[in-house]
Amino acid sequence: MKHVARKRFGQHFLADVAIIDAIVREIDPRPGQPMVEIGPGLAALTQPLVERLGRLTVVELDRDLAARLRAHAQLNVVESDVLKVDFTALATTLGAPKLRVVGNLPYNISSPILFHLLEHVASVQDQHFMLQKEVVDRMVAEPATAAYGRLSVMLQWRYAMENVLHVPPAAFDPPPRVDSAVVRMVPLAQPVALDAALLSQLVQVAFSQRRKLLRHTLGAWLESRGRGGTFDVQRRAEEVPVAEYLALAASLGQAAASQ
Repeated sequence: MKHVARKRFGQHFLADVAIIDAIVREIDPRPGQPMVEIGPGLAALTQPLVERLGRLTVVELDRDLAARLRAHAQLNVVESDVLKVDFTALATTLGAPKLRVVGNLPYNISSPILFHLLEHVASVQDQHFMLQKEVVDRMVAEPATAAYGRLSVMLQWRYAMENVLHVPPAAFDPPPRVDSAVVRMVPLAQPVALDAALLSQLVQVAFSQRRKLLRHTLGAWLESRGRGGTFDVQRRAEEVPVAEYLALAASLGQAAASQ
């Protein structure tokens, strides 16, 4: 029976063969590599991946789709909400020091998935995701652009990222109302050492009122912690490079640890 896409799962199934081939080329799967696919759906990307890998682990929430996938002898099916999957433990279970993670992510929860995976970045070799193009633009955005924000800072702290492929709505069934893109995310070998929760709070405060100077938001937040310093708050949040946010978070963390 034909599977009907379910809105509550944000299902849009990839159907364009040329686009699928292009994505597989960007991922470049090799035999024996430990790979996890999030949201395999109707296996449009799953099949060419497993043909090259020999074995593939998939994470699928939809019980009907999970049942179909279990019929494939070369698939290890994890029926679960991806936000509940411990990717660090999964790497250990698969006997892999690091995982390659891929998927056509549900657009309605793409940011939570990205932040969840950020917690397991030490167990990841690389990530290739299909996302709403607007989200990918935010991920790779440079300072002083409209797309630059909290997502840009948090992810650029740990990953080198690039938009590798544009995907039009017509490539899906049913077609979404937005353009999509594939992003490559490679964890940085030597990221700045800092408290992730502190950085997250810092940039959330900074970007809470984008139109105002930072002295009205982040400046007050820093003063409440007895931290003035030399950080220039006479700028808007989008004008501050990632490196400056990271340096500020690191210094705040060091100050807190010394008290």
